[in-house]
Amino acid sequence: MSRTLTMTDAEPPAGELAPREREALRHIAAGRTYLQTARHMGVSRHTVDAYLRRIRAKLNAHTTADLTRLAVTLGL
Repeated sequence: MSRTLTMTDAEPPAGELAPREREALRHIAAGRTYLQTARHMGVSRHTVDAYLRRIRAKLNAHTTADLTRLAVTLGL
């Protein structure tokens, strides 16, 4: 059973994120662009976009601010 995260949940289900998704989330939350993140991770900008779309779907995050809050909550 999949759990949908709302921004009022105390702890997001961090275990649902793959290691590369967590890494992309950390970079975006640090203020890096998709291109900067892609270069640092050694992937294309489109791959970073795919990671972030998956994160948004898994954790029900709709904005970059939501992603940043999640990253802080996860300690990334």
